Amino acid sequence: MRVFVAVFCAFATVLLGQSSLKDAASNNTTSNNTGAPKDTTAFRADSTLVLVPVSVTDPSNRYVLGLGKDDLRLFEDGVEQKVTHFSNEDAPLSIGLLVDTSGSMGAKLDTSRRAVAEFLKTLNTADQAFLVEFSDQAQLAVPLTSDSAAIESTMTLATSGGLTALLDAVHMGLQEMKGAKNPRKALLVISDGGDNNSRYKSSQISDLVREADVQIYAMGVFEPTLSFGLSGALSRATGGKLGAAELDGPRLLSEIADQTGGRALAATNLRELPGIAERIGIELRNQYVLAYSPQNPSRDGKYRKIEVKLQQPKALPALKARWRLGYYAPTE
Repeated sequence: MRVFVAVFCAFATVLLGQSSLKDAASNNTTSNNTGAPKDTTAFRADSTLVLVPVSVTDPSNRYVLGLGKDDLRLFEDGVEQKVTHFSNEDAPLSIGLLVDTSGSMGAKLDTSRRAVAEFLKTLNTADQAFLVEFSDQAQLAVPLTSDSAAIESTMTLATSGGLTALLDAVHMGLQEMKGAKNPRKALLVISDGGDNNSRYKSSQISDLVREADVQIYAMGVFEPTLSFGLSGALSRATGGKLGAAELDGPRLLSEIADQTGGRALAATNLRELPGIAERIGIELRNQYVLAYSPQNPSRDGKYRKIEVKLQQPKALPALKARWRLGYYAPTE
């Protein structure tokens, strides 16, 4: 496992948890171990309110703020929905840091430490975070806390060795996030390779991500001599020498990026990684949040597609919006 594609999921997540919705509605009004691969997680959405964070950027990839409620139209399964709450204010975050400590990281682990430190600098006092380290298996190194220093201190003790249980780490992150108090939630993955030792399969993780109220980002720690590319591009760059294990993780995270309204970026130079981490932190604080009550009241458990259409302001260059592509309707 020599290379990993960086998938930087600039997320736009649908927040659907019952308790989270109450907190979010209030805010908008005022301005373990991996376990067995058999998973019984069932995320239930409250159909009375769906929250959709949206990132808007200009052609120079700068975040665009100052848009109004009428500039963003929202559709579910092709039917336009009435936006009942609109906000671009900074809301508290719950963050899960998933850091690769497998044998291939080696000296790159120090760069990961600096990236984590830069990201933690972007957090506010109301934010909370946890740390999962993964190699042969995923381990919860620091539970949810508001003490960033505890995470930095634990990272200084991390050592590299073993294989890579990337998918198990994502699963553990999703499980740990269930105890998060803040309505906005995200996982940040830092790794240099695909998965080659997880109990969970990519299909299981993909389903969990579609159901969860967690946004996912990831950064790749590249070998300096390798150029950027996702899956096929990586294989071509290395003469087809990458195996399925090295490609499956990047491919999966790329799909997650699309599903959550994200994008794929790479740090082809180790010195770029801390800067990318800082940028992720900034992006998390520069999003719009749209909320609506679905016109379709059916509790059928079916997947519903979300689309956001941006009304292009005449005075601005062409803008691009990113959002989560859908959610599962509740069954109860």
